Amino acid sequence: MSLLGRITTNPEICHGKPVVRDLRYPVEMLLELLASGMTVAEILGDAQLPRRLATFLADGKRPTRRTYR
Repeated sequence: MSLLGRITTNPEICHGKPVVRDLRYPVEMLLELLASGMTVAEILGDAQLPRRLATFLADGKRPTRRTYR
């Protein structure tokens, strides 16, 4: 499954903000943690997050083949 396929929105979950599929972890929060300099290992160690979230974070750190201009 692609990284974007793991992101969902539902108006009844986290006020409709994008979250990791089947989990209530807002993507915005995870990106803020990574942008602040935290590593994936630190994020996972702090919250003891589910394995599915670990996979999501690891996939997000991989380079993409897409070129943005």
